[in-house]
Amino acid sequence: MLPTAPVTGVTIRINSQTGQPQLLTRDLLALLADQRPAGACCIVGITMDDLYPDPAWNFVFGEASPRDWAGVYSFARYLPGEAGPAAASLLLRRACKVLAHETAHLLGIAHCVFYSCLMNGSNHLAESDARPLHLCPVDLRKLQHSIGFDVAARYRRLRTFAGDAGFTDETRWLTAQLLHIEQHPASA
Repeated sequence: MLPTAPVTGVTIRINSQTGQPQLLTRDLLALLADQRPAGACCIVGITMDDLYPDPAWNFVFGEASPRDWAGVYSFARYLPGEAGPAAASLLLRRACKVLAHETAHLLGIAHCVFYSCLMNGSNHLAESDARPLHLCPVDLRKLQHSIGFDVAARYRRLRTFAGDAGFTDETRWLTAQLLHIEQHPASA
């Protein structure tokens, strides 16, 4: 993890609907690309400021530039209205989804149009919340081809994380996938 860095030279506008400042993702991605450490696969920035990719757009949750190996996402639209353990869990789930989604873009995976998948695009929070935290079989294979890993070992690590995070639905899904892999090892 890199230390917090000042955001300078980034275009800022006031969103006409929310009245809140927004940062232009193109400028942030260029700034991040310049700060990517030598040898790092990619760099992902996290901000509390709202984002927009183009003057014609209202906002984006995050954006990635595979060409620059840089991505950025914002918590601005992910913060739940309430406080407490349930809100903290929801925020963590949202953060995990967008971080994994944008990082997968950096690894060459486009938006999914085949299944309900982590890589589905989303235009609003309800749509983002509805998509799963896992990849579909098509995108799982793309990721495996891109970076190489043992699917069962990956699922075991993800299941441990999901269990520790309290993501019971994801833990159940991963357990079922592992059971399938154990029963049909040639399919993994």
